Amino acid sequence: MSTMIDDSRLIAEQGGIVGAWAAFRRRVSQGEIGQLPVIIGLAVIWAIFYAAQPAFLSAGNLTNLMLQIAAVGTISVGIVLILLLGEIDLSVGAVSGLCAGVMTVLNVHTGIPAPLAILGGLGAGLLIGLFQGFWITRFRIPSFVVTLAGLLAWQGALLFVLGKTGTINIQDKLIIGLANTFFEPVIGWVLGSVFVAYVVVGSVLTRRRRAAAGLAASSWTAVGLRIGVVAALVLVAVFVLNSDRGVPSAVVFLIGIIVVFDYVTKRTRFGRQIFAIGGNAEAARRAGINVSNVRVAVFALASTLAAWGGILAASRLLAVHQGAGGGDVLLNAIASAVIGGTSLFGGRGTVWAALLGALVIGSISNGMDLLSLEPSVKFMITGGVLLTAVTIDALARRGREASGR
Repeated sequence: MSTMIDDSRLIAEQGGIVGAWAAFRRRVSQGEIGQLPVIIGLAVIWAIFYAAQPAFLSAGNLTNLMLQIAAVGTISVGIVLILLLGEIDLSVGAVSGLCAGVMTVLNVHTGIPAPLAILGGLGAGLLIGLFQGFWITRFRIPSFVVTLAGLLAWQGALLFVLGKTGTINIQDKLIIGLANTFFEPVIGWVLGSVFVAYVVVGSVLTRRRRAAAGLAASSWTAVGLRIGVVAALVLVAVFVLNSDRGVPSAVVFLIGIIVVFDYVTKRTRFGRQIFAIGGNAEAARRAGINVSNVRVAVFALASTLAAWGGILAASRLLAVHQGAGGGDVLLNAIASAVIGGTSLFGGRGTVWAALLGALVIGSISNGMDLLSLEPSVKFMITGGVLLTAVTIDALARRGREASGR
C-alpha cells in the first residue's frame, strides 16, 4: 500500500502532458476508469444516429432530448444515492407517479394554489421515503423486498387518488412552467458562465486540498485540460439550446439538483457517511456512524427526488394519468445510474452519473424514435448497453481488488 501511495505522489508531482498521461494510465490499471467509457459510448451513439438521421443533432431535437431526460435524470439522482449506500429502491417510478397525482388533485380538484400543491406532492414523497427507510432499518428487511411492495402499493394508491377520472389535465401556468419555460439567450449564457465558474472553483479547491493533505493530486495541466473541456461542452450546449427555444427550465432544475447533491456527497459529513456505509456497513457502524439514520435519510431523499421528477414529467406532459410513473420509468432511472458509472456494489460513484446515464438512455430512445424502429429493438439495445455497463463495473472492481485498493 505504501508503495502505491508513493507512486501516486510521484505521478502527481510530474507536470505537463507526461504527468497527466501517467496518472491516467495508473487509474486505468487500478480499475479507476471513472466515466470515460460512458463519455466514449455517448459519443459513439450520437455519431451512429447522426449518420443514420442528420436531424438527430439538430438544435430542436437536442432540446427535446434534454426535456425528455429531465424527469428520469432527477429520479436517477436519488437512485445514485441509494446505490452508493449499497441498497436498491424499486418504488421510485410508482412514487413519482403518485406524488404527481397528489399535486394535480390538490390543485385541480380542491383548488389549492400551485405552490402549496407542489409542496404537497413533495411532502408525500418525503413521507413515503421515511416510511420505507424506517421499515427497512427497524425490521431489517432487505430494501429490495420493501420497495418491491412499495412499487405495487403506490401504484394502487395512484389509482385511488385519481379516482374514476383516470386522467387529469393541468392548467395552472406555474405548474406548466416548471418544465416548459425557456430562458432568453442572455440568461442562458449567464447560467452557462455561472456553471463554468463553479467547475473552475471546485476543481482548483479540490486540487489544493488534496495536495495540502498529502494525497495524490492531478497536475495543474490535467486540471486545466479538464476545465477547458467542460467549459467548451457547456458553451456549445448553451449555443445549441439558444439556437432553438432557449435553455429549458427543466434542465436548469436537473443540473441544479446534481450540483447540490454532488456537493453533499463530496463535501459534507453526511456524504462521507454514505460512502462509508456503502463500502462496509459494519466498519461504518464501529466507527460511530448511525447507519440506520443515514439509511432512512437517503431513502427519504430518494423518494423526494422521485416526487420532483414526477412533477416535472406531469408539467411537461400537461397531465397526470393512471400510468404515470409506470412503464420504463423505474428501469430507465436505475439504468441511468448504473450506465453512468455508479457501482452496484456500493460505495463508488458520482451524482453526475445520473446525467450521463440519462443522456445515454435518452439518446437511444430519441434516436430510435427518429428512425421509427420498433420498441422491441429499443429495449434490446438498452438492455445490451446496461449489461455492458455492469460488466465494466465488475471488471473495474476486480482491477481495484487486484491492486489492493
